[in-house]
Amino acid sequence: MNMIIATHNRHKVEEFSRILAPLGVTIQTAELTEAEETGETFRENAYIKAKSACDETGLPCIADDSGLSVDALHGEPGVYSARYAPEGQRKQTVLKKLENVPEAERGAHFTSAICCVFPNGDVLEAEGYCYGRISRECRGTGGFGYDPIFLCTEAGCAGKTFGEATSEEKDAVSHRGKSLRLFAEKLENYLKQK
Repeated sequence: MNMIIATHNRHKVEEFSRILAPLGVTIQTAELTEAEETGETFRENAYIKAKSACDETGLPCIADDSGLSVDALHGEPGVYSARYAPEGQRKQTVLKKLENVPEAERGAHFTSAICCVFPNGDVLEAEGYCYGRISRECRGTGGFGYDPIFLCTEAGCAGKTFGEATSEEKDAVSHRGKSLRLFAEKLENYLKQK
């Protein structure tokens, strides 16, 4: 099955492709009109993007909205993760705001909400979370976004930032890995019923 992904982020395309390929799903990109993310939750924004892309292409479309929520910042950057600060300054902005915050209060989690909208109006959704804390500095060159400052506390990746983790380690515990696996289960069941 071919599925359009509503993103320009090549890292997300790679992650979706890697996890959904075993189901026979081929992820494709398309030139899409940028949907205005007016939702108040990750789930709402994922639906807005997937629905807009499906309406525009007439094909099944999948979208993800994800971000970092920091306890000491009352959940910021949250749904504004990609717009929290100018490009290239987001990680440093978070680190600066947490400069005097003790280790015990640096808790954070990533959320990934995935939504797939089909041309017939069917909708599949999944959400995943990964817990950790914010490091004191950027560590590692892997991943993207806030990965180098997110110190994972989950088994299999504990003690490493997502910037230091391998793709396999990150996929096993990451918010997107979890939501994609849940989505893959739902998609498999959906396709069996069709």
